[in-house]
Order: sequence, then C-alpha cells, then structure tokens
Amino acid sequence: MKKHNFNAGPCVLPRQAVESAIEAIRDFDGTGIGLLEISHRTPGWERIMAETEQLWRELLNIPEEYAVFFVGGGASTQFFQVPANLLKGKAAYLQTGVWAKKAAKEAKYYGDVEIVASSEDKNYTYIPKEYTIPTDADYFHITTNNTIYGTELHEDIDCPITLVADMSSDIMSRPVDVKKYGMIYGGAQKNVGPAGVTFVIIRKDLLGSSERKLQSMVDYATHYPDEARNRSMYNTPPVFPIFVMHETLKWVKELGGLEVMYKMNKEKAELLYNEIDRNSMFVGTAVKEDRSLMNVCFVMAPGKEDLQDEFFNFAKERGMVGIKGHRSVGGFRASLYNACPKESVEALVACMQEFENLHK
Repeated sequence: MKKHNFNAGPCVLPRQAVESAIEAIRDFDGTGIGLLEISHRTPGWERIMAETEQLWRELLNIPEEYAVFFVGGGASTQFFQVPANLLKGKAAYLQTGVWAKKAAKEAKYYGDVEIVASSEDKNYTYIPKEYTIPTDADYFHITTNNTIYGTELHEDIDCPITLVADMSSDIMSRPVDVKKYGMIYGGAQKNVGPAGVTFVIIRKDLLGSSERKLQSMVDYATHYPDEARNRSMYNTPPVFPIFVMHETLKWVKELGGLEVMYKMNKEKAELLYNEIDRNSMFVGTAVKEDRSLMNVCFVMAPGKEDLQDEFFNFAKERGMVGIKGHRSVGGFRASLYNACPKESVEALVACMQEFENLHK
C-alpha cells in the first residue's frame, strides 16, 4: 500500500534528493569514500557548500549585501542567538503561535520585549492585523507560518525597523522579497531538507553589531563565509543535512523555481480546504483569510466529535501518515510541504469523501 506522508517535520522529501543522498553515502563525488565519512575540507565538499549557497541566492534572489550560512541547533537556538546579536535595548514580537511565544521568551534574557499583538486569545487561529510596530525597537520579529495552528502570513510586510523572520516552515514555498528583511532564519526540516541544519540569511551590516561580548559560536560574524576569510568553516558543518538541502534545492530549481512552487502549493491547499469546507464531517480551525498553505488543520464537525478516532484509523488504513493534529489543537493536520505530491492530497480528499459516505 502506498503511504502518503503528511508529517509536520521532519517530513516528505523529493525522491530524487533521497536517492542522491543514498548514492552519496556509498560514494561521495567519486572519491570512493562515503558522504558520512569525508572530511569537510574535501574539495568536493567545499564545492557543495558554495553551490548550496548559490542555490539559495538564485531561488530567493538574495542581494549581495546579505550573508547566507548554515549552522546547527535548529530554529530554537536562533531564538536566543537573534537577540544576543541584535537586541540592544528593546525588541518587538508578533505572537502568533507557540514558537513565536518561545522566541519572545528567549529574547527577554537580553532586554525588554514588547508583544505588539497576540492571537493567543483565540488559540492562535488568526493572524493579528491591527497593531503598531514601535520605531524605538531594535527589530520586529515575526513567525511567518505556524505549523501547530495552521495560520500563515501570506505577504512580506512593510516594516519601519529591522524585520526578523522565522521562516522554518514556509521558506521556499513562495517568492520572498528578501530586501524587506534584516534577517530570515529557520530549521531545514520542512521544505529544504532533513533535520540537523539551520539556514541564516542576514544583512551584512547587522553582523558584528552587538554591543555585548558574545561567545564565538553565538556571534553571527563568526559564521559569515566571506571571501576575505577564504570561506573558512569555523567548525564542522552538518554535512549530511546540507547535502540533502543541496539536492532538494536543485529539485526546486529544476521544477521552475519559486513561482512554480507557489502555484503548486496553492493548488494543493485549495484542493484540501475546499473538501474541508464541503464535507459535512469536518471543519477547519483557522480563520479562512489566514489559512496556511503548508499546514492544513481541521477537526470533526460539531456533533461528530465522537468519530475522531474512527476517522484517524480509517485514514491510517488507507495509507495516510502523520495527519494527527498537535495536542494543543486536536483533530487533524495535513502538512503539504513542497515535496508533498498532489496525488497524496487527492488521496486524502478521496478518503474524507469515502468516510462521509459511510456516515450519511
């Protein structure tokens, strides 16, 4: 039976990226040594690092005045690394979910934090719209997509101060105007690779701008691979996740880039949301205008709640993997990241229709 992977992360990857990684584990770049065993100083690996950065720059149209680098620790490490580097007096945060709340909590260790708006009052089912960004803050932090609650910022906002965005779960799903941001970061394990590597895109003038003394690994300037430093890697990078990222971004480029990817993602999400809205058994949890293209959250319709476990088992028997909702929301969540094929969404829709017919 074919499995349809809707896991929220780590999640489905392009098949060709997986196959390339398997081959590289056996023999990397014709060296006769596997990817998991090579030195990160191997010339072939240095080429992969350079190509991966170039793919990021091409796909997102990243200007030269931005540095791009890859580190460990996940987005959660960036929650404290961002304020360590950028917070001098006060930072502003938009609280749209658990991860946004955790990011703000970590920033409080380094200075004052102003929560400009929060949707916690309605269990993060919407994106706040009416708020004022304080111009005396050092930066404004947003989380563009909320995996747990299925909400998403669909446009790049205009910001009067440095804008910092956690794009862990929607990066590379649509075109982004990088110039509107001072910094973009995120864990790779949604759209750009497996768990184990974090991407950082930061305007170069922000590097080394901290007024506090920082540990070397915390200081962004340590990781900036500029030509003057001969692209030196301060410590051993997460080689395997970066290689899979390289192959994944090649796949995105071959498909036609982010405009094509965005079109595909909208089609998949529309297909599933239309069924949720039509089907008498289910209702969506997020406000319609803020629904995420990446994480589709839904629950049983009022009066049908006792059928939740039955549907979960029904779907599981038909090959649906990873559709159980986060415990803070309940119900179901189907993550439709870039590599999730439309046929999997069609299979889930058919499963929902079959379940409805059983209970008419």
